[in-house]
Amino acid sequence: MTGPTPLVDTHAHFLTPDYVHAARAAGHLHPDGMGAWPTWSAEAHIRLMDRWGVKISFLSISSPGTHFGDDPKARALTRHVNESAAAVRREHPNRFGHFASLPLPDVDGALAEVAYAMDHLGSDGVTLETNTHGVYLGDPGYEPLYAELNRRRTPVFLHPTSPPHAEDVALGRPRPMLEFIFDSTRTVSDLLFSGVFQRYPDISWIISHGGGALPLLTDRMELFRSVFSEGAEGLGLVPEQVSRLWFDMAGTPFPHQIPALTAVVGSHRLLYGSDYCWTPVAGVDAQIASIAAAPQPGDDTWRALTTRNAHRLFSRLTHTHQEQ
Repeated sequence: MTGPTPLVDTHAHFLTPDYVHAARAAGHLHPDGMGAWPTWSAEAHIRLMDRWGVKISFLSISSPGTHFGDDPKARALTRHVNESAAAVRREHPNRFGHFASLPLPDVDGALAEVAYAMDHLGSDGVTLETNTHGVYLGDPGYEPLYAELNRRRTPVFLHPTSPPHAEDVALGRPRPMLEFIFDSTRTVSDLLFSGVFQRYPDISWIISHGGGALPLLTDRMELFRSVFSEGAEGLGLVPEQVSRLWFDMAGTPFPHQIPALTAVVGSHRLLYGSDYCWTPVAGVDAQIASIAAAPQPGDDTWRALTTRNAHRLFSRLTHTHQEQ
């Protein structure tokens, strides 16, 4: 590629026919209130990556995840999507990475899949939904999973999904518009106030969509930690904990979201994300254009900055670049 710095896309999605069939059979005909399921192929994705100046994309399954109520079926479906993504990565090793899905809230199944994905498939990390059937990520039942992810120093890509009773609060509108943003913020606050971030500091959490509403609510969360929350004295300062997270700029990064985020946490852990294939081509075109048109960070560019950050988080990117 010539021209601007090639991007590293840490928020990119894929689908398989079997996965879509299973999701539809479970009742997800209009997932998260969206009109229809998108289509995806590695070949089409690569053509678009070349168009957008993306060197490598890290694939993951988006909402509604892989657990539709039955543990054995969820384990099988999770294994299917993870092996499918690993096959795509083997075929295009310099263009794709992969965050493995886990069959939560089945913790035993999730632990088995972490071992398989990381040790046999070569996954770059795992992806978790913000909640599964109403179980949020600060739930104490997930402690064995976090202990293992921390031991392995595994990156976790956190992707939003619909909250419980979404049909009652979304007012008939697609849930990614508002509810995804709120659910990301909700589960990050749960992880923070339950002490997960402090107990497992070697997990690198990647938060979608510029952190959701976190840029506006970090100070309010700190107020409640320091003034209103009994038993929270041992928790670290909220702004400090939030500043140790990683954030992608999927969605509408400019003119407002990323300036608000970097004013709170800086830009040293900011990553690029397209959200393709759930964000259609025209939406990614507009996002890429907004990044190019935005005021750039000092003598730097958003493209170069986010790519450098990705290389710090994923050391294999540097090794791959050196081998080419």
